[in-house]
Amino acid sequence: MKLYNSFATLTKFELALWLSSLAVIAVTFITAGAFDPLVLTALLVGATALIFVSKGDPTGQLLTVLFAAIYGIISFRLRYYGEMITYMGMSAPIAAASFISWLRHPFARGKAEVAVGQLTSRTVLLLAALTAAVTFAFYFILAAFDTPTLPVATISVATSFAASALTLLRSPWYALAYSANDVVLIILWVIASFSDRTYIPMIVCFVIFLANDLYGFINWRKIAKKQKKTAGAGLRR
Repeated sequence: MKLYNSFATLTKFELALWLSSLAVIAVTFITAGAFDPLVLTALLVGATALIFVSKGDPTGQLLTVLFAAIYGIISFRLRYYGEMITYMGMSAPIAAASFISWLRHPFARGKAEVAVGQLTSRTVLLLAALTAAVTFAFYFILAAFDTPTLPVATISVATSFAASALTLLRSPWYALAYSANDVVLIILWVIASFSDRTYIPMIVCFVIFLANDLYGFINWRKIAKKQKKTAGAGLRR
């Protein structure tokens, strides 16, 4: 798969979703008071990444790497070490691996659309075991760093790892795992905003992320059905 002009592939609905997401983020950021360009950059990059990931476009994975790096820096400033370690040490590397995997598994030559993967029972069990092991290990790592809101941060690790792994596996279920992670992050940033209203836009950001991830699940299911139908038609020829 080659990289194409991803913006040209957006449907009218996707373009409206993306632009409205950016507009809401910008307005919320401006009305929040204190100006933090790093936070604004993270929000805009993250929202843009999601719209392309929801299309199965590998460009979204490149933007996810950038978002994870910026978000990790912001989390470090707030002493959310769980988020920092999760995004910079796990989400970013897995997104980079997903980018390579998606490029190697196009659905059709000449299209920036990844082939939707199929999960086996063995893969699901292995993923569940790995998620449990990673979560267990991170609980003690985060505790050692005296991470605030430790239970919520630990849950965030579990949902982030599962979502990232499902993205690497090219499964539509990645979107529901990320939706669960969005809910966790909304809670984290609500807590952070009590002491610094500069981070109120982060709450709005993850509400928007939640909407985009839910759309991603719906769209990936449609893509999977379309690809299955196309593949079936090819076999009947």
